[in-house]
Amino acid sequence: MTSTALPAAPSRASARPLPRALGRMLSLDDFEGLARRRLPRPIFGYVAGAAEDNQSLQGNRQAFAHYAFTPRVLVDVSRRTQQTELFGRAYASPFGIAPMGISALSAYRGDIVLARAAREQNVPAILSGTSLIPLEDVIREAPGTWFQAYLPGDPAKIDALVERARRAGYETLVLTVDIPVSANRENNVRTGFSTPLKPSLRLAWDGLTRPRWLAGTFLRTLLAHGMPHFENSFATRGAPIVSASVLRDFTARDHLSWDHVARIRRQWPGTLIIKGILHPRDAALARRHGVDGIIVSNHGGRQLDGAVSPLRALPGVVAQAGSMTVMMDSGVRRGSDVLKALALGARCVFVGRPFNYAAAVGGQAGVEHAIGLLRAEVDRNMAMLGINRVREMDASFLCPEGAQPG
Repeated sequence: MTSTALPAAPSRASARPLPRALGRMLSLDDFEGLARRRLPRPIFGYVAGAAEDNQSLQGNRQAFAHYAFTPRVLVDVSRRTQQTELFGRAYASPFGIAPMGISALSAYRGDIVLARAAREQNVPAILSGTSLIPLEDVIREAPGTWFQAYLPGDPAKIDALVERARRAGYETLVLTVDIPVSANRENNVRTGFSTPLKPSLRLAWDGLTRPRWLAGTFLRTLLAHGMPHFENSFATRGAPIVSASVLRDFTARDHLSWDHVARIRRQWPGTLIIKGILHPRDAALARRHGVDGIIVSNHGGRQLDGAVSPLRALPGVVAQAGSMTVMMDSGVRRGSDVLKALALGARCVFVGRPFNYAAAVGGQAGVEHAIGLLRAEVDRNMAMLGINRVREMDASFLCPEGAQPG
């Protein structure tokens, strides 16, 4: 399904004077340290952490260092543009905001903050199915946002959730499929995070020692909107985020199969994307089931520890994708990372944790500043590589470390 394209140029918001704290943020990584100081330990630990020994988390970054650039010189690069088309819509840059659960605990109305920033800067944003703000509120504030669903365990609940997203006005549905069972998140236990959060002296102390977060995010949310709940895992409201007794519904997903994808494809009239593909055979199956796009992803290292990095998996997946739009997430931190992924066949990449940290540090202005930093890096590197359009980026601009340029 196509929609009317927004202007490909960045918003005028990029010209506003920056708050002092944001002026010190010079790269995406800079947001992490300040977010660590501002967020309670369990919340930061949930965002930053991954599964088991962090092998995949570390491997996602290491994969980008495996490739070096082979730039062209004496190319007229005065007509550079990052404009990217996805599913009939023009975006200003070839990157977007990945879905991140409980973002409304990192920043006040965090899901809306992220979606609004993306709309202002004309990049795609994906609302997480484990978000704390109703999906209807987010699409109302930021039309064009994509919705990511974790499929419930039975067909009736799947149908109801898909229909709810359709009625709300979403045109792009992202099915995350790499969670047949819950991951081994030992880091959550160590930092005191659980869903729901259990009231305790430790949790209270974590909040009291972060007064800016306590007043500006949590108490402000309670006063204006009541206790946050998991709003979008099902067609009906889920568990509260803080509870001494209520249990979150982790409906079993270990029996989900491609038959469920076929059922959703028949029901969903818009763009259908599958997120969490790493194996080329699964790309071929997605194509045969009429999927419009796939996101090559290992969930940011948060599911199967030891899973291959999406960047390394990308060429094999692209080879089997046919006409599907191939995108990627996990480990992207620099404009150079964006361009390396494009060179290996991705049309767009998604960034998660750094934009969450940016929201915690500076709200919507923080996220827009982070988008601007990444956009500037892409532009600068395009010039130094000798290209004017992102579609010119291909494998001829890369050299695996240890190999000789061709």
